[in-house]
Amino acid sequence: MAQSSSSRIVPSPAAQPAQPASAAQPPQPSHGPLHQYVLGELRRRIVSGTYAIGDSLPSESSLCAEFSISRGTVRQALGTLRSEGLIGGGQGRPPVVRSRAVPQPFETFLSFSRWAAGVGRVPGQRTVEVARRGVHGVAADALGLEEGTPVVEVLRLRLLDGVPAMVERDTFIEPVGRLIFEFDPDTGSIYDHLISRGADLHAARHVIDAVAADETDADLLEVPTGAPLLRERRTTRNAAGVPVEYADDRYLPELAAFTIDNTQDTSLSMVRFPTASAAAASLVSPTAGRADTAPFSDLTDVATITDPNLEPSA
Repeated sequence: MAQSSSSRIVPSPAAQPAQPASAAQPPQPSHGPLHQYVLGELRRRIVSGTYAIGDSLPSESSLCAEFSISRGTVRQALGTLRSEGLIGGGQGRPPVVRSRAVPQPFETFLSFSRWAAGVGRVPGQRTVEVARRGVHGVAADALGLEEGTPVVEVLRLRLLDGVPAMVERDTFIEPVGRLIFEFDPDTGSIYDHLISRGADLHAARHVIDAVAADETDADLLEVPTGAPLLRERRTTRNAAGVPVEYADDRYLPELAAFTIDNTQDTSLSMVRFPTASAAAASLVSPTAGRADTAPFSDLTDVATITDPNLEPSA
């Protein structure tokens, strides 16, 4: 069996993300539609806790006065917050905050940082380890490699407004992963770096489920061992269909959610099955091909999304 031939530990206690704007001094609009600016500011207040779960938002007239905008613009922003599940209520009553978990559409898997910035959060990261070692277990199976084949593994903590949000575990085949050793993962997107160096990251298969926090998750996310986490597992392939990356990302459920918008003319497929049977009922888009439903013994209910038009997160 191949042994680890080299490794690099990358501590970064000094890496600090930019600080979020003060709730008392919202950022001023620079360009774009006014309702997007108002949406971003209200969303920021909700996810930061300025408006706590159960709190009522200010009335439409109060928001009109605060932002010097029309009632229609306010209603556009509130409608988007409602569709995201962040607020509820209405019908003559002030909207009420229902959740702080901002949805992450699958098209934004290209970049954790872009998703965070797009919902008014400040992204950040702290690299725990980058190492070249022999692959084993689930990662070996996903990548189609023999046990002990050299790969490059990355362990990072992802932050939102300086708060721990997700533990990122990546395993890259060695020809792709070696490119990470010339890059500081604390400075930004690993995927942007890999793509800039010519790495072929063409398509991804995502599996979403829940998992209990292990000791590493608990330490990095500052939660008790066994706390429930939202997990996204991803196998990324190149244009030739060869697996190049296996990822296991674990989110705090109160800080992130995933949304899937599907229509009959898309190629998106969704499959659900319980642990006890891999032959359970499935939901498949009418135009999609037959879904690959290999069983996962640790899942109780899993959504498997395969879309060749989607690229992975960073």
